[in-house]
Amino acid sequence: MRLDSLTGLRWWAAFAVFLYHMKNLAPVPLLGEVARFGNHGVAFFFVLSGFVLTWSAGTGGTTVRNFYWRRFARIYPAHVVALILAIPVFYSLAPDPGQPWVKTLSIAPLLLSLVLLQSWSSDPVILFSGNPAAWTLGVEAFFYLLHPWGNLVLRRTGRRGALVVLAAVIAVIMAHRLAALHDEAGALAQLPTPVARLGEFALGMVVARLVQLGAGRWVRPWLGYGALLAFIAWCVLSRRHGWADAWSLAAQRFELQVLAVLFALLILGIANRDLAQGRSWLRHRLMVRLGAWSFAFYLVHATVMYTVRDVVGFQSESVGNLLWYPPVLAIALALAWALYRFIEHPVERRMRHWGNAHLA
Repeated sequence: MRLDSLTGLRWWAAFAVFLYHMKNLAPVPLLGEVARFGNHGVAFFFVLSGFVLTWSAGTGGTTVRNFYWRRFARIYPAHVVALILAIPVFYSLAPDPGQPWVKTLSIAPLLLSLVLLQSWSSDPVILFSGNPAAWTLGVEAFFYLLHPWGNLVLRRTGRRGALVVLAAVIAVIMAHRLAALHDEAGALAQLPTPVARLGEFALGMVVARLVQLGAGRWVRPWLGYGALLAFIAWCVLSRRHGWADAWSLAAQRFELQVLAVLFALLILGIANRDLAQGRSWLRHRLMVRLGAWSFAFYLVHATVMYTVRDVVGFQSESVGNLLWYPPVLAIALALAWALYRFIEHPVERRMRHWGNAHLA
């Protein structure tokens, strides 16, 4: 069964990332305190990816090589075009020191970005090479590589086993963060990004398995929304007022990890609503359409943003900067629509058709 509300929700995660990055063009007072949580929209994508792939896989039905081909078809055509669009914006033979986002043109980092290996480097020049937004695709590629085997294990679990796996995944996520805080130079703190973020993907996988097993049906969307809003408000207020109690400090230091768990809770609640055929504003035609464009939007939003910055310059922080948000958003959406309409969707469809004929 299609869970269209999750497609609609994907748009809001992409929009949150957009809001976060707009501080690099036109920061707005106070908005930044909340918009900074948009940086964690990527974590939502990782959790959602684990959920959707596991839910779609069901009890099997496709070969491993066809699964890999479908994932390649899903992300690679749009990635290549977005990379081509990004190079003139983020690279130059003679970078202007006044444009710190522009790097010296170098073939090696671009090749790493092209083949989605840039995420294994801790060097920002390589990690954010090519299209800066594409580092997440390198992480996702690693997740895709592991998914068939992880799903094979999950399919053998019942409710109790899946709950045990869920508890173990959360424990590992928290333990990894604790170890990194304890020793920032230690091996656990220096894990490559794809490995360090694997827990978020695993969370989504286990939650999907629980939904397949009919567990957690009591979880409703309002529970996820409420928990997310409460946690974000707590983090904002604790930072703003300098709260130093143990719970506030823990919330700040484990912010990403707690949010990943809350994202999983929200996805569970929204999936339950769709499965029960309940009403959902996220299934509105506009939301689903924006969700379909969200991958392309994510890939091009930084390119658009820095192109605008190159033309108009950085805007000093002011409330008036809100006027920049609609036109930049509109340009990014228009480019995302074109990328989806003429590259991402038709090329993926043709590639999947070929894979079904030759790799199934």
